[in-house]
Amino acid sequence: MIYNMPRYALKIEYEGSTFHGWQKQKNLQTVEGELNKAMSKLEVLTQGVYGAGRTDSGVHAKGQVAHIDLGKKWNSDQLQNALNFHLKNRAISILAVEKVEDKFHARFSAVERHYEYRILLRTPPAVLEKGRHWQIRRSLNVQNMQKAANFLIGKHDFTTFRSSLCQANSPVKTINDISISEISIPHGSSLIIRLRAKSFLHNQVRSIVGSLEKVGSNKWPPEKILTILLAANRSHCGPTAPACGLYLVRVDYGGFSFKH
Repeated sequence: MIYNMPRYALKIEYEGSTFHGWQKQKNLQTVEGELNKAMSKLEVLTQGVYGAGRTDSGVHAKGQVAHIDLGKKWNSDQLQNALNFHLKNRAISILAVEKVEDKFHARFSAVERHYEYRILLRTPPAVLEKGRHWQIRRSLNVQNMQKAANFLIGKHDFTTFRSSLCQANSPVKTINDISISEISIPHGSSLIIRLRAKSFLHNQVRSIVGSLEKVGSNKWPPEKILTILLAANRSHCGPTAPACGLYLVRVDYGGFSFKH
């Protein structure tokens, strides 16, 4: 008789500055690696977690999703509490755990991923928000940035915004939406760039943000974003924005969502 191991989905929050990205690496602290260590304290023979996205070093998450197959059935709350106990000295929190069907896959079942990029616009150095925003000590033209971002919505060849290390089979992706909002805060403002797509190329979001910053600084006209997109040439891209401002906010699935 074939025994199907129960599968659980995890909703995960982490502060990325202390990790060398999501994917496990030998002799380096990663989110996946620390989760697997915590899992092994509960079940020695676990095969480890499978994440929805391989965030880079320094990138944060408010709603990363992973799944794990375990050898015995767990109460979801008990599994969540046990994992958080073993992660208590790490900048990782398990926000929710749900039992899921065997066909659920954290990566391949995802229908949309939500990222946001945060820019702190103020002159005084950031202290409390250090490592959680890209700080720029001048204002940005948000209206022109949004006009430029609109050229990127839809299905395109995103070679220009693709890392040379990207392992995706194709540079063609579909961005469902990009929205930019600015919120006034004491001594400055906070700029949030939100992006939605089924999937993204390696460094695609940070490359897009770096180019949009050139538009916001009035160094490029909005239309140049369309020009460099159509060039399909990485050398035409603006600088890659720092990892510290990027957050994986949410992953959506057809027919499944966390209860909280």
